[in-house]
Formats: sequence, structure tokens, C-alpha cells
Amino acid sequence: MKEKSSALYSKYVIDGIQQPLSPAAMLDECLLEPRKEEPAKDWEPVADETIDPSPSTYHYDSEQVDSYLKGVLACPDRLFPTIFSAAFTRSRIARTLLDALWLRGRFRLDDLALRAEWKWNTRELGNLAAFYDSAAAAADYIDSLGLGLSRYSFAEADTCSVAFKAGISRGGGEPVEEEEEIEEGTGPRMGRLRAIPGEIVPDKDSWLIYIPFDTSAFRLGGSLLAQTIGTSGNACPELLDADYLIDCYEVVRELVEDGILLSGTTVSDGGMLTALRKMCTPQAGADISIRDIMNAYNESGMVRILFAEVPGVIIQIRDSDYDYVDAELLLQDVAYYPLGHPVPGKEQVFLDRDGGNPITAILQSLLAGGASEGED
Repeated sequence: MKEKSSALYSKYVIDGIQQPLSPAAMLDECLLEPRKEEPAKDWEPVADETIDPSPSTYHYDSEQVDSYLKGVLACPDRLFPTIFSAAFTRSRIARTLLDALWLRGRFRLDDLALRAEWKWNTRELGNLAAFYDSAAAAADYIDSLGLGLSRYSFAEADTCSVAFKAGISRGGGEPVEEEEEIEEGTGPRMGRLRAIPGEIVPDKDSWLIYIPFDTSAFRLGGSLLAQTIGTSGNACPELLDADYLIDCYEVVRELVEDGILLSGTTVSDGGMLTALRKMCTPQAGADISIRDIMNAYNESGMVRILFAEVPGVIIQIRDSDYDYVDAELLLQDVAYYPLGHPVPGKEQVFLDRDGGNPITAILQSLLAGGASEGED
């Protein structure tokens, strides 16, 4: 990058096309309070080009699910996939908000604000274009969610990364995290501790339920699985349905605050199977089937369902609360998928790999009086 250029304040020319706003101008639109200092106005333009993902012919094998999971769990660092910069940035925002779901306190999504921090390698071809896409995606997604930025920062680094932090917004100022004690009746509050555990409770009759927070298709491009294998993938989840995330967030947050959930975790890096495996302890594992999800999405690839990084949650509920949760999710038009049940004393995930016979499953469900209306 030229000395007289600025990654934040310069105008950009990407693939020969002049972009209308600088990254700072886009992000400033999301600030809860106007910037106090005025940046220099004589920065030279930044010129860069987009690096497209290389076509991949890698074939994911359903028989290798255990091997894939082992590799994902052992991966030491999550790299920023610059070829999927916009989508990955949206996924970081979604993950940050979903992680806040489980905290103690009384708050709703629109009570929150975000802080953003970019650390970026500006020396490689395509990286500045990727930063521009990341900033544009962050500004657009935050605005679509009805949230704001308390502040943001940018620093040169040897690698590329973006991190977000959520907290309660107070009068347009910095987000606030409360101490462990949460006072009642004093407005929105967010504690530092979890309201519910992130591990499976060993209740064999309870249900483990998966709720995707976006309507995107399951794709492996830019995923942690693709990173561990060394392939970029041809496409990634786009995560463009902010309104749907809002609906999902409100109903799950109410379930947390009302004490309905036994446990819950965020589905993000590594996908659903990784999140589920991390919920397992020596006290309880899980026996699951993803047949309903595959049918609902008309998806034949088990690996995509298990490892694609569509933001979502896995919740555990008592069998006696199933009808209540079903009604609450239906009321908000939120799709959910019962995965199965805990397995006490077994620290692993038992996956139904052949999916069984869908017709038989439907008949068994009807005979048991447990047919769910919220699965598709």
C-alpha cells in the first residue's frame, strides 16, 4: 500500500471500478456517536483487485466424517478466508451475537451494540479489496440487524482477522458488560457468566434441537473443514437474511431467560457436528440423526449439513417442554430440527449414517404422537 494511502480513509478502485465510499465512511454510518476527530482528507486512492476462489474438485466422503471431525477439532488457528471476505465477516458478527444469547441478564437483540477490530495484512494482492468487502459487509449487516457500532479500529498485521464484541448499548456510548450480579428492574443488563451450561445435561429423555439462524444453503467454502483439508471450496453460506436471524434470536433469548433450556451452544466454526461434539462430556454424549434436515433442504451431502458454517444454535430441552417450545418457534416462523437425545455416560456423538427409512420414521412418529410441525 502506498505511504500516502490509508486502508480506512482512502477511496478504493477495485477491479478498475471506483467505489463510492471509503471503508471509514461506511463504518461511520453505523457509529452510535459521531467520530470526535476528523481524519485527513488528502489520502490517495487504493487500487486492488478481487481474488476469486479457485475451482475445487475435492470430493467430500460421508465415510470420512469421523476423520473430518478429528481434523477440525485439532485445528489450532482459524484463518480468515479472504476470498469469502464479506460472508465470513457476516458470520463473525452472527457468532458474536449468538454467543451473547447464553449470558445472564435481561436484554434483547436491539439492546446490543458491537465493537469491531480489524487486523490486516495489506501487502498481499487482493487483501485490500478483501478488507473493503469486509468493511462493507459489516456496515450493511449491522445496519440490517438494527444495531450500531460503539467503535471500530484497524491495524496493520501479518495476517488478516476481524473480531467483534457485543455488549449492552447505553445511550449511544460504549457497550457495557455487568458484573455477575444482575439487578432486576433497572433496564437491559448482560452478565459475564452463562445463564445455562454449554454441555449436554445427562437426561436421556430430553431433546437436542438444531436451529439455523439463516436461510442460506449449506456450503463448505471458507469453512474450518475446508481449511483443514487445504481446499477453498467453490461457494460458502452467504448469510443475507438478517430479518430471519432477528426472529430466531428473540425466541431463543426468551427461552434462555425463562429457564426453559437445559443447555445450549452456538453453531459456528466447524459447523453443527463440531458444536455438538464440544457439548459432550464424560457424563453425556448424543445419539442423533440429520435425516430431517437433509430432507428439508433436499440435500444429499451429509458432510455439508454437518460441517457447513451456517450460524445457528443447538439447544437441549426437557421432553415435557417439547410442545411449548414447538409452539413458540412456530409462532415466530422459526424452523427447527430435532436431532435426537443425550446418551448418559458416553462422551461421543453417535450419528445415524444411513438416515433410516423416512416413511418408517414418519409412521413411528405419528404412532408415538410426537410428530413435529416446526421442522420445515
